[in-house]
Parts: sequence; structure tokens; C-alpha cells
Amino acid sequence: MQQITAHMLDQWLRDDSRGQPVLLDVREGWEFQHCHIAGSVHIPMHEIPSRLNEIDDEVDTVVICHHGMRSMQVAQYLERA
Repeated sequence: MQQITAHMLDQWLRDDSRGQPVLLDVREGWEFQHCHIAGSVHIPMHEIPSRLNEIDDEVDTVVICHHGMRSMQVAQYLERA
């Protein structure tokens, strides 16, 4: 697992020479509806265990939330799974 800043993610997404990551937004539905990055996949944190089969472990995945706590917990869970 590697932590990246919003600026680093922006650079990655603009770099056509790099493979594009899956943007996994783990916030609640109302948060996702309010604001999200276009093209991101929405799986609320509490649904991750039951929807694990939807996450391709062969593709770089950037886990996103509001402040970083939920995304850190989900990233740690995904590493163990």
C-alpha cells in the first residue's frame, strides 16, 4: 500500500503513459452523490466484504473517501484479503 496526495493522483490521471487506476470511492451514497471523481467506482465501506469479487486485484486501485480514514481502513482490508 502506498499513500498518495490528491495532487499525485491528478498527475497520475493526466499521464497517458501510465495505466489508469481504478478509483474506488468508499463513502456513503449521499456523499458520493454530492461530489465524486468522474469514472470512480462506488462501493460504500460497509459493502466491501460482500462485494470483494468486484475489485480486480490485478489493477492498481486508489481508494477514496472524504478525510482518508475510511479509505485507509479499506486499503488495509484489501491488502489482507
